[in-house]
Amino acid sequence: MSKKKSSGGIVYSTDPTYTYASDEAAVVTLTPDQQPLRVRTDTKQRAGKVVTLVEGFAGTEDDLEQLGKQLKSICGTGGAAKDGVVLIQGNHADKILQWLLKQGYKLARKY
Repeated sequence: MSKKKSSGGIVYSTDPTYTYASDEAAVVTLTPDQQPLRVRTDTKQRAGKVVTLVEGFAGTEDDLEQLGKQLKSICGTGGAAKDGVVLIQGNHADKILQWLLKQGYKLARKY
């Protein structure tokens, strides 16, 4: 993923007091007890293979990737984390639910 700073189309400014406006709003990761996560399994568009989805994460992409890395380590499998969703290969819903509850996450419900 590219982490380029957008200058809003401004290439160069002769004004010495000009500052680039940030397009990104400050994203803050909520504490685990404020995260309404949902855990479910899914097989749609995956050639019949089961994946476990953890949805509803509110926070920075770095924190989401860290959560995904921890869950992949707990389950001993691969996966991905992007757009507020952690995808874990295989049916690990029970193991993930137990770990999230132990870490203090608030779970919305299991589908």
